[in-house]
Amino acid sequence: MILPTAPSTDHTKVQAGTMLRVFIPLVGLLLPFSTSAQEAGGERLFQQRCAACHNIERGQNKMGPPLLGVVGRVAGSVEGANYSDAMRSSGITWNRQSLDTFLAAPRQIILGTRMTVSIPDAAQRTAIIEYLESQSPD
Repeated sequence: MILPTAPSTDHTKVQAGTMLRVFIPLVGLLLPFSTSAQEAGGERLFQQRCAACHNIERGQNKMGPPLLGVVGRVAGSVEGANYSDAMRSSGITWNRQSLDTFLAAPRQIILGTRMTVSIPDAAQRTAIIEYLESQSPD
């Protein structure tokens, strides 16, 4: 048995098009990606990917140095941190670009670094770097 289908009318197509034009922009309003969401994502990623070896507290060295105030700091310069000779002599001053490059492939950027964790996903690196930038050393 074949069931009859309702005939498509131009009026139905116009209504569907109008609904889509109204609905799609509303999705953007309902699902914003705000700065606070980015920071929360960066903090979450920092906890997942970095916190085993680093923290965001002044003077609290773990396996790696604290990352509070890392942006603008010379690599290998935190007193009492256990740096490799390669890191200490790298001459890098950490900024957005140098952090991004390093986090993507630490052992390729600084041969002899002790850092073993890489973050191949660019969006995750950006979120972590933005989180680090948002942490004030004051």
